[in-house]
Amino acid sequence: METERTAFVLDPASHDVHADSARLREAGALVPVEVEGVRAWAATRHATLAAVLAHPDLSRDVRHWDPEARAAAPPNTAISKIASDRSMLNAEGEEHLRLRSPLSRSFTARRVQGLRPRIAELAAGLVDHLATLPPGPVDLRLEYAYPLPRDVISELMGVPEPLRDRLHELTDVAARVGDGPDDVSSSRAELYDLLEEVIEVRRRTPGEDLITDLIVTREQDGERLTEYELLDTVELLFIAGHVTTVNLITNGARVLLTHPDQLAMVRSGARPWSAAVEETLRWDSPIAHFPMRYAVRDLEIEGVTLRKGEAVLGCFASAGRDPDEYGERAERFDVTAPPPSHLSFGHGPHFCLGAPLARLEAEVALATLFEAFPDLTLADRGEGRRPLGTVLGNSARNLPVLLGRRAG
Repeated sequence: METERTAFVLDPASHDVHADSARLREAGALVPVEVEGVRAWAATRHATLAAVLAHPDLSRDVRHWDPEARAAAPPNTAISKIASDRSMLNAEGEEHLRLRSPLSRSFTARRVQGLRPRIAELAAGLVDHLATLPPGPVDLRLEYAYPLPRDVISELMGVPEPLRDRLHELTDVAARVGDGPDDVSSSRAELYDLLEEVIEVRRRTPGEDLITDLIVTREQDGERLTEYELLDTVELLFIAGHVTTVNLITNGARVLLTHPDQLAMVRSGARPWSAAVEETLRWDSPIAHFPMRYAVRDLEIEGVTLRKGEAVLGCFASAGRDPDEYGERAERFDVTAPPPSHLSFGHGPHFCLGAPLARLEAEVALATLFEAFPDLTLADRGEGRRPLGTVLGNSARNLPVLLGRRAG
């Protein structure tokens, strides 16, 4: 296969995703890479990624992956886990619509905005928590960026209170906070089992929540969601519903602290907090790379021939800094620029269902944090931060800050 020529190896422990991305873009629009032992084409530029995400002959359905390549893929990796997911993530056409439609009404912009008071209440409680911590560096990712979206999605999905502590311990690992292990496979397996228990609790005691809605859909029309699809959908919602938002809040806080002129503009009201969130999504995308699209036939993109069955990896962090799309501002963080047409939530039929919620959580989180701690500063310029240890996410595992005085 064409992707068997010399490949760029993507390192899960990379300390500089953006430097890697620049090298990928220099190598071409579609570049052969090796990711967790899998050979694929990497879509490195904005226009190329947009074309790949919406191309009718590139499918997320793993059945289109070359059988030999699929069989050779190492098990228990992030790539293999996503490739085998049975939720709407990998469905296409009518199947995708069948799996996605039960959730669509829960994530409309209007319904999500109704959550603003509760999200603000949770953020205020976390600020109170930060103010009780001893003087010295505070890990902002662990203590603030992580618990806010975790608690929001727990409430939205209806996770019972008695199960939340253990569920949160397991998702600490999945969200890459603190000093947890790099190998998350055992924790993900236990998380899967615990989510089965959550579903059974909600089946016995229904509530006004997403899991109950999905169970009702499953039991009213068994053809709508199978039991396996129900479980995979719940896992997808819980993990995807907060882990990438943790990265977004972490990255947003970090970039504003390293760009005080930009922070001053949003603090003063000259630019809205939404502008800071959108520019963070472009300039420091919460997702570095995401698998996979598979060629359903031979086709050509950007002068490169993709053979039937070959896999394509989306490079979202790279696309966000593509000078072909963003010109001279590509490498510059600028909240005064026109809102960017970034791809951080995807493109086409698989556009992220939770985009309105992630945007709202990040806006509320950043505004609440910087209003509460006007003297907030980084405790170091990056020496103490650890990479996430995954090819999927783009952030740091910790963000040490000095809170300074509390306003008011």
